[in-house]
Amino acid sequence: MSDEIGKWDARTAEIADGGQRLDKWLATWTGLSRSRIKDLVETGHVRADGDLLGKVTAKVRADVEYAVRVPPPVDDTPLPENIPLDILFEDDHLIVLNKPAGMTVHPAPGSRSATLVNALLFHCAGSLSGIGGVMRPGIVHRLDKDTSGVMVAAKSDKAHQGLSKQFAKHSIDRIYTCLVRGMPKPRSGSIASRLARSPNDRKKQSVVRGTYGDIDASEVGRHAITHYRYVKGFGRAKHTSIGTPKVSQLDCQLETGRTHQIRVHLAHIACPLLGDPLYGKQRAYALSNHPAEEAVRIAVAAFKRQALHARHLGFIHPVTKEHMSFDAPLPPDMQHLLDVLTDLPVT
Repeated sequence: MSDEIGKWDARTAEIADGGQRLDKWLATWTGLSRSRIKDLVETGHVRADGDLLGKVTAKVRADVEYAVRVPPPVDDTPLPENIPLDILFEDDHLIVLNKPAGMTVHPAPGSRSATLVNALLFHCAGSLSGIGGVMRPGIVHRLDKDTSGVMVAAKSDKAHQGLSKQFAKHSIDRIYTCLVRGMPKPRSGSIASRLARSPNDRKKQSVVRGTYGDIDASEVGRHAITHYRYVKGFGRAKHTSIGTPKVSQLDCQLETGRTHQIRVHLAHIACPLLGDPLYGKQRAYALSNHPAEEAVRIAVAAFKRQALHARHLGFIHPVTKEHMSFDAPLPPDMQHLLDVLTDLPVT
C-alpha cells in the first residue's frame, strides 16, 4: 500500500486471483485489516475499473483494476455546540442535568456531533474536567443513548476524582423507572451475575453462563448487581391468575453500573423492557376484547426505545460534602405510555 495518505493505490487482478472474496484479497496486498477494508468500501474508497464497490463479499474478477484509497485522518476532537440542556443543578464543580432520550453521551463512530459532550463544551465554556480525555471531558458515568434521566458531569478535576471514587465504591444512589413485559418472580429481589460481550452479537452484553446468582462462579466478564422492586401491574396476562399483569412498572436500583446492565438483567429474568430494540423480542402486544387494549397496542408499537428512565440520582458533593439528591420526571413519551397502560383492566 502506498505510504501517501489520500492517494489511490491500484492493482490488476490476475487469473489466479479471480473468485476470491474481495476483502480477503485486498488485505493480501494493501496491508490493511479486513475490518478496515470494510470501512473503506462502505465509505466509497474502493473502486473496480473506476466504479465504486459496495460489498466486501463481492468476488474478485480477473483482469479488473482494483483501487484503494485511505483518506486523510479526520480531527475527531469534539466541538462546542449550542444545544439546550435541562439543568437541575450547577456550581463551579459539577453540573446535574436531565438527559433526553436520543442524545448520545460522548462522541463515537456514527455519533460525532450533537452529543452531551458537545453541549457541555458549549455551556461550560472550557471549565469541564479534563480527566476524561478529549473525547469524554467531565464524564464520570453515562446513560445509553435512548435512556433518559438524571446525570452528573464534573467541571473540576477535584469533582471528577471525588465522583469517580463514589461510583467505584458503589455509593451513588441510582434508581430507574422501568416498564417491562410480564412480572418478575419474586416481585422484588436482586439480580447478580457477570456480564460480558455477547459471543453472538458484538452490540449486546450477556449474562456469563453459570454466574446468575453467583458472581464468583466465573472470572469471565464483570460482576453486576441490580436490585429491583415491583411497583404495580397493568392488565392481566392471558390464561393466568389474577395478579399476573401483562406489563409491570419496576424500580431498579443499581449497585454496579455496567454497560446495558438493567436491560440485560431484566431480559434475563424474562421481563424485557418495553420497546427495547436490542434485548426485547419485540413481539406484538397481545389483544383481548377490551377497548383499552387497542390503545395500548398502538402505544407500545409507537414506543421505539427502551422504557427506561433514570429517575433519581443521589451522591455526596465531592467538594462541599453536602448530600445531593435529584429527581427527574418521566419524559412525555414514557408518561404517555404509562397513562395508556393505566387504563387497562385489572381483572
